[in-house]
Amino acid sequence: MIAPPWYDVPPRGYGGIEAMTACLVRGLTRRGHRVTLIGAGGGADLRTYEEPPSERIGEPFPEVVHAAKAGRFLEGLDPDVIHDHSLAGPLGAEGRAAPTVVTCHGEVRGELGEFYRSLGTTVSLVAISRAQRTDAPDLNWVGRVHNAVDTNSFPFRARKDDWVLWMGRLNPDKGAHLAIEVARAAGRRILLAGKRTEPAELAYFDDHVAPLLGPNAEYLGEASAELKHELLSRARCLVFPLQWDEPFGMIMIEAMACGTPVVALGRGSVPEIVTDGVTGFVRTSVDELPAAVEDAGRLDPVAIRACAVRDFDLTVMAEGYERIYRNVVGRAGLRPRFLAHPEQAPPLLR
Repeated sequence: MIAPPWYDVPPRGYGGIEAMTACLVRGLTRRGHRVTLIGAGGGADLRTYEEPPSERIGEPFPEVVHAAKAGRFLEGLDPDVIHDHSLAGPLGAEGRAAPTVVTCHGEVRGELGEFYRSLGTTVSLVAISRAQRTDAPDLNWVGRVHNAVDTNSFPFRARKDDWVLWMGRLNPDKGAHLAIEVARAAGRRILLAGKRTEPAELAYFDDHVAPLLGPNAEYLGEASAELKHELLSRARCLVFPLQWDEPFGMIMIEAMACGTPVVALGRGSVPEIVTDGVTGFVRTSVDELPAAVEDAGRLDPVAIRACAVRDFDLTVMAEGYERIYRNVVGRAGLRPRFLAHPEQAPPLLR
C-alpha cells in the first residue's frame, strides 16, 4: 500500500487520502491480510520521509523522490498486489511483476485523466464514485469502491447544537463563503474549520471569507482530529455548497458517522452519498439551502448513523477492494496467495 508523501498516515489533521488509506489498511488487516504500508512519517512501515514534507505540497520533487524510494522498497518485497495512492508512483507499474491498482482520488476530466489514459493497461484503475467513472468512461477501470471511514472512531451524538458547520479546504470549489451566506439566510451561527496554507487558499480566505466573518460566523483554523470529531458530532448540520463536481467528499461520510445531516448541492458524487430526506438534503441551487438547514433539524440522527455504518464503514470498503485485488490477480494469470478458497471469490464489485 503506497500512500501519498504529504501527511502522516493517518493524518493528524487535514489529509483525506491519508485518512482513507489508513482505514483501508486497518480493514484489510482485520480481514487477515498482511499489508506493508509505504509512506511518509508516522504510521508507515517503510518511510520515504521521516517527516512528511507538508509545507511543500504541490511541488514536484517530493512526489518524485517519494516514488523513487517507494520503487526501491518494492524491490525488496514480494507482494500479490501493489495499491498505489500517489501521483508519480504508477509510472513504475509497467516494470513490476505484481499488478498495480490505482485509486483515482482526483478529477479525471483534465490532466489527471490524460495521465491515467497514457498509462494504458499498466495500471488497474478504481473509481471512488459512479460520477467519477462516468466522467472518463474510456479509462482502464476495473471497478468502483466508495471511500469509507472507521465509523466506530466517530462519536455519535443524538442531541445537536443550534449552529451549523462548514469544514474543508479553503478554496472556491468548497464554497466556504457560500456556506456563511446560507447560514445567515437561515438565521444560524456558523463555525468554519479548514486548511489554509497554500497561496491560493490564503488568497481566497483573505478576499472572500474573511470579509464575511463576524459574531455569527467564526473561523477556527485547521481542526485537529479531536476537534473535528467534536464539531461534526455537535453541529446541527454540515453545509456543503460544492462549486465543482467533486468525485468524493470524505467530510460528508464523517458527519454522517456522527449522526449529523449533510445539506449540500447535488454536484459530483453528492447524490450517491447523501440520501435526500434521510441523511441530509440534496438541492440544486444555493437559494434552496437555507430552508434545508432548517429542515435538517427534523432528521433522525440514529438513522443517519445507521446509513453511514451500512454503506461507508471501512469493512465495506475493505471487502470491495478485496474483490478488486482478486480480479486483477486473476487477470494477470497469477495465483492469489491471499485467497485460501478461490471458488468462494465473489464477483467484481462495480
